[in-house]
Amino acid sequence: MEKLLEFKNISKYFPGVKALDDVSFDLYPGEVHVIVGENGAGKSTLMKVLSGAYTADSGQIVLQGKVIEKNSPKVSEEMGISMIYQELNLVPELSIASNIFLGHEIKKGIFVDKKAQKKRADELLKDVGIHIDSNTLVKNLGVGTQQMVEIVKALSKNAKVIVFDEPTSSLTESEIQELFRIIGLLKSRGVGMFYISHRLEELFEIGNRVTVMRDGKHILTDDIKNMNMSQIIEGIAGRTIDNLYPHTRKQPGEVLFEIKNLCGAKFQDVSMKVRAGEIVGVSGLVGAGRTETVRAAFGIDKYTSGEVYIMGKKVPPGKPDAAAKMGLCLLPEDRKLEGLALSLNIRENSVISSLKLLYPSGIINDKLEKEKVQGYIDQLEIATSTQEKLTKFLSGGTQQKVVIAKWLLSQSKVFIFDEPTRGIDVGAKSSIYQLMDQLVEEGAAILMISSDMPEIFGMSDRIQVMSGGRVVGEVDKDEVDQNMVLHLAFSNV
Repeated sequence: MEKLLEFKNISKYFPGVKALDDVSFDLYPGEVHVIVGENGAGKSTLMKVLSGAYTADSGQIVLQGKVIEKNSPKVSEEMGISMIYQELNLVPELSIASNIFLGHEIKKGIFVDKKAQKKRADELLKDVGIHIDSNTLVKNLGVGTQQMVEIVKALSKNAKVIVFDEPTSSLTESEIQELFRIIGLLKSRGVGMFYISHRLEELFEIGNRVTVMRDGKHILTDDIKNMNMSQIIEGIAGRTIDNLYPHTRKQPGEVLFEIKNLCGAKFQDVSMKVRAGEIVGVSGLVGAGRTETVRAAFGIDKYTSGEVYIMGKKVPPGKPDAAAKMGLCLLPEDRKLEGLALSLNIRENSVISSLKLLYPSGIINDKLEKEKVQGYIDQLEIATSTQEKLTKFLSGGTQQKVVIAKWLLSQSKVFIFDEPTRGIDVGAKSSIYQLMDQLVEEGAAILMISSDMPEIFGMSDRIQVMSGGRVVGEVDKDEVDQNMVLHLAFSNV
């Protein structure tokens, strides 16, 4: 079989950084070629070179035997290369049909032929098994359906190569299976796909070959059937990670955190307890009310009834400052938007929640501040040459460590992790898990919301399952399997 696309010795430099170093591998028609690596490995940079957003400093991209000359986003698209990013590129206020043909509208004279666009959009949707009226506004669609619209948009441009960048990070289990169905259909039609994901278990479900990248270099490419999880993780991290989930069950202590009969707009009668030395996982589908519950418990959002307790003391509702002072912290799902001030540096983000604790007299002590922050940089192994580095330039895993440092400095005892490793590579995941285990070893309590089933089972002592805004079951992770948890998650939808 002839190659569909080939990277030949691609290199790309940024000031002080060699982002891509002589990278070569290829793609065949009807293949899902999975690309894995830590954040900063060069995956996204390579795909931006493919899309024409970046220009390679050396090397060639060959599509169907022809070298792509003077690449640009427009040239790339015209040659049949489409990118589907994690942040979907759709206009919410426009219909599905208008989004599909945005930039290459079907026209009648000088005017857009909306009737023809709708007819063709309906045909394209039906062709891939999506039964929805193309006049529907995109803002009224779920994330999974919006992603299907992105795929149909690519097909409307006769895409030969489609790049999926973290496509399942915000999808429910049923939406993931629908995406995989569409990918299977595209494979059967000869479309070649690059698939970037930190969810390694997906590789074995849909991948044909896997390429590992590290530090801008191509490490290996092999048939997925010749690889196992340990080999892939070792290739990504450059070291052996014998136990990705290091948490071992400990004898729990006193109850440090309790949510009692909490009710709000998107959750009803939620009760949970977390003891010292314990990690309690919270599982459920997107929209189950998990995030809304913990936001209310922390005081960010309102709740209509119920109570929250930290170490036996009632937390006043609607006052996150008071909750934080009592020892509760929330590490939000969107660490960039809600967990950090990206325009501030590591040191400033680390101390932002503990200024009163550090300086009770109100007098700033720069030396003390830098010593405290450096202590946590060393303890958490935060990858930086200086405390003054802006957090917007850090990888996802390093940003998460800075959020943890912020709450450790404030002497928190109860940690709520909302999707702690979303968008984080396997090496950083291992580091975050070790930190979580260390926290509970030292007597902290952790409530962990996660949509990642291996993470829930690997790191939890007990699992609370939510569905339709309610807790529908509490299970011991050693007594159930993933299917039973999923069955509970779907029970109240």
